[in-house]
Amino acid sequence: MSKSAVAIAIHGGAGVLTPGLLSPEKEDEVHQALADALAAGLVILDRGGSSLDAVEASVIALEECPWFNAGKGAVFTDSGHHELDAAIMSGADRDAGAIAGAHFIRNPIRGARAVMQHSEHVMLAGAGADEFLADQALPQVANDWFDTSLRRDQWAQNREAGAAATLEPGQKEMTTSSLKPGQKFGTVGAVARDAKGHVAAATSTGGITNKRYSRVGDTPLIGAGTWADDRDAAISATGHGEYFIRTAVAHDIAARIRHAGRHLKQACDEVVFEELKPMGGMGGVIAVSASGQPELVFNTPGMYRAWRDEQGRVHTAIYAQDDRVHA
Repeated sequence: MSKSAVAIAIHGGAGVLTPGLLSPEKEDEVHQALADALAAGLVILDRGGSSLDAVEASVIALEECPWFNAGKGAVFTDSGHHELDAAIMSGADRDAGAIAGAHFIRNPIRGARAVMQHSEHVMLAGAGADEFLADQALPQVANDWFDTSLRRDQWAQNREAGAAATLEPGQKEMTTSSLKPGQKFGTVGAVARDAKGHVAAATSTGGITNKRYSRVGDTPLIGAGTWADDRDAAISATGHGEYFIRTAVAHDIAARIRHAGRHLKQACDEVVFEELKPMGGMGGVIAVSASGQPELVFNTPGMYRAWRDEQGRVHTAIYAQDDRVHA
C-alpha cells in the first residue's frame, strides 16, 4: 500500500456468538451500529485527519451505543455500579493514556486521551482518575447514567443465581466451554492508519459482569489490550483479560512483526491460537499494519467487528462465518 493509504477496523467484543442467538432484527441493529461506528472514524481519515482522532471517534460511537459493554452499555459490578476502563495510544511517538475504574466520565476513551495529553502520566485509576477527569472539559454523568435494562437484568440474574465475576480468589478461570451461548467478553476497540502513515489504537470496556475488588483487565494496560507503533502495527484486544495480561498480547504481536519478521496475520494467529488458546485464553484482536493492512483474528465462535477493505468496501460481521458488505 502507498503511504497515503488509510485503513480502519473496529470490534465490539468477542464471545459465544452463534447464528440464531439474535433475531434478524437485532442482527440488523448490530450490523448498523458497527457500520455507523466505523463511519465515524472513516470520515476523519478520508478527510486527511489523524489515526488518533479516528480511533477515538469510532470508540466514542461504540461507547454511546447500549449494545456494547463500554460507556452506555457497561456491565454492573457486584455492588451494582459501573467501573470504566479505557486506553489510547499513538503509533507516531508511542504516547499513551489510560484510565481504570473511573465512574463518571461519559466517554472513557476521551478520558484516556486527556490523561495522555494533559498529564505527565500514562494511567490514572479509581478516585484519582475521577478527580483528574472532573477538572477536564469533558462531559461527566451520574454513575447510573450507564444503566441499561439489559445489563441490570444480567446483574440481577447473576446475583440470584449466586454467580460471581469470572475471576475471584480460589475460583477456576473461565474458558469458552463455561460460557453460556450469547455471552461475550465485553470490550470495544478501534485501530487505524492515516494518510501520513501513522497508526493508533483505542480500547474501552465496562469490564466483566459482577466484578469485585476493583478488578482491572487488559483493556487499559498498554501492551496487553492496547498497542500502537508506526514501526509495526496497532492492536486492540478483546477477551479474557487475565490471560491477555499474562501474555502481553498486543505487544507480543507487534514484537513478532518487528523482531521476527512475521506478517501481521501470522503474528496475530500465532498469539491468539498458539499462545492464548492452549492456556484457556479466549478472545480476539483487531490490528492494522504499518502499511495499512487490517486483520481481525479470534478464537471464539464470534466477534462483533467491522472494517474497510483495500477496495474501499465496508464490511460488518458478528459470527465466524459472517460478512455483510455495505454499499
